[in-house]
Parts: sequence; structure tokens; C-alpha cells
Amino acid sequence: MQSPKPSTPTPEQIRRAPKALLHDHLDGGLRPGTIVDIARATGYDALPETDPDKLGTWFREAADSGSLERYLETFAHTCAVMQTRDALFRVAAECAEDLAADGVVYAEVRYAPEQHLEGGLSLEEVVEAVNDGFREGERRAREDGNRIRVGALLTAMRHAARSQEIAELANRYRDLGVVGFDIAGAEAGYPPTRHLDAFEYLKRENNHFTIHAGEAFGLPSIWQALQWCGADRLGHGVRIIDDISAEGRGGAAGVKLGRLASYVRDKRVPLEMCPTSNLQTGAASSYAEHPIGLLRRLHFRVTVNTDNRLMSGTSMSREFEHLIEAFDYTLDDMQWFTVNAMKSAFIPFDERLAMINEVIKPGYAELKAEWLFRQSAAAPPVASDSVAEEG
Repeated sequence: MQSPKPSTPTPEQIRRAPKALLHDHLDGGLRPGTIVDIARATGYDALPETDPDKLGTWFREAADSGSLERYLETFAHTCAVMQTRDALFRVAAECAEDLAADGVVYAEVRYAPEQHLEGGLSLEEVVEAVNDGFREGERRAREDGNRIRVGALLTAMRHAARSQEIAELANRYRDLGVVGFDIAGAEAGYPPTRHLDAFEYLKRENNHFTIHAGEAFGLPSIWQALQWCGADRLGHGVRIIDDISAEGRGGAAGVKLGRLASYVRDKRVPLEMCPTSNLQTGAASSYAEHPIGLLRRLHFRVTVNTDNRLMSGTSMSREFEHLIEAFDYTLDDMQWFTVNAMKSAFIPFDERLAMINEVIKPGYAELKAEWLFRQSAAAPPVASDSVAEEG
């Protein structure tokens, strides 16, 4: 007798499912109401809207506009209200709370300390304010019945010249809430090799780093991030699809991988995919056409992420809802993506393993068992002789 399969997960199951998040920007996930509050308290009067609902809509429309100028303006506003210790603490605490309420049990949230110095804070004060905020957010989440662990990724901007300084900062705080390093910003004209000194330093210190690569610029950016810089993970990496034969993109059979794509898959290089954000930047025309579908079938080390929750109007649950609708994914697929992310996290192996075995797998097992009880409630009574035959 063939065992029945679980049905498509409901939105509530998707929200309750334990999720791991590797690519989320602190300055891209503020609550609109918080932006309005801090702007009012600090005298920042350049917001395009002062009603939280209208402001949230403005952020999403600006990010969807196709205008790079409008998109970058969104971050000018969020960074402008993140220039004091109190503001950074509040934003970080709310970030942890919001992620935990969405079922995220582990998150690595990134931000660029150099973008939060206009109020007179030092780099160290920025890091400590954010770390303290994350700890407070974890505490509030526990009070609300949720569990989350948040680690910080310190980001250096590609167009600036502070990557060595930020890498050293990440190394100093590596046992105090910072789990790794990242570089971000425009890829074109600012290759990761400009920051080789920082990456070489981190490798000598046995520290972890990811690099934004393959989001807009393509395969050369991915190649440099891996083969010159030695990245542990790729931020986005969606353009690896350019090294996979076009005739195979509709399915896994007969697909030909180029040398770089083969290397990424063979080496199990984690790809920090952000579907909604990738649609906004033109990496795919729809969720159904997003490369994540093929890359999952080909067993790349793919993970699902949010990137900028405010600008994309998204959450981890919404990202999975879109993928489930596009690819008919089940809870098994959600678990596969989540375990991938947890395997790729920048915390010690034994802690990753414990999260997988004690939190993630039991959480999905419980959700997958729920359909059995729904089936039982809906099914007619089974004759006793049928039960005997099955026994």
C-alpha cells in the first residue's frame, strides 16, 4: 500500500516552521513606525511620508520602481535614523523580535558599521549597540514563546577603503556576537579583489566571510569571490545560472554545467538566494522563472533569504509561500532549504548540528505529522479486518 503524501503546507504551517536566515540587512528591515518615531525624536525631516503605512508603501514602491536612484534613496532614509546608540539598539531588538515571530530560529543579520558614525559613535560603539539590541530581542522573543539566536555579520562597503579596518573589528568581536564578515555594494567597477588584504587577514585568523557576488555583475564576480578571495559563501550567487546550459534550465535532465557551476556544486558552496529581491533587481522575471528551482533540483547548496524585508515587503514565510506556489514545494523542501542554511551558518559545527537535530528536524517532524490527524478526522471508519490485513 502506497503511503499518502503530506499536502501543501498552509500559511500558518509555513510561519510556524523553524527557519534559518543567512542574508538579511539590518538597515533593510526596519519597521516603518520605528523610522517615523526615530526621525521625529532626532529631528530628521527628510522622510517622504510620516504616516507609517504610507511610508512602508513608499519603500516598497521605490524598490520596485526599477530606478537605482530611488532604490538607493530608501537606504539613505533608514541609515539616517540609525545614528545613535538608542536607535541602533531599538532597531536590532525589533529585528530579532520580528524574525522570531516569523518562525526564524537562527539568523545572521548584516550591517555596515561605517554607515552609522554620523552621530559621533565609534565603530566599537556601533557594534556593541547592535549586539546588545540583538540580545534584548532574543530575550523579548523568549518571553513571547519564541526562540531565536542572532549573529551579526559586519559589512564593509565595496566602494570605500575601510575593509581591513572592518575585518579587524569583526575579528575582535567574534566571540561577542559577531559571527563573520561581508562586503556589499555595487559589483560593477568594485571587484572583491580590491579588498584582498581584508580577506587574507581573515583567513589567517581562521575567521568566516561571505561576499556579495553574482547578483548583478555575473560570473566574473563569483569567480573572483571564490578563487581569488576564498569566500565561504556567496551573497546571492544567482548568476551562477549563466554557467548552466540553456537547454537544461527547464529541468535537471540533460543539464550541462560549466566549470565554475560544477565547482560551486561540487564544493557545496552555499548560495544565499533572495528570490523577491532578485526579482526587483532583474535577476529573474518571476518566481516560477527564478533559478532557485533548477538549482534545487540539481542539488546546489541553496538557501532561502529575505535580503531587505522592508524594501521587498517580505519575510521568510512570504519567501517560502512564493516558492511553494511556484514550484509545488512541500514541508520536505522547506526542511531541505533550512538544513542547508544551518549547515552553512558561521557558528561552530557542534552548535549547527544541535540546531538541526534538536530544533529544526523535530519542528518539521511535528508539522509533517499534523496532516495525519487531519486525514484521520476526515476519513470514514476503517473496517477491523482491513486493519488486521495491514498489521
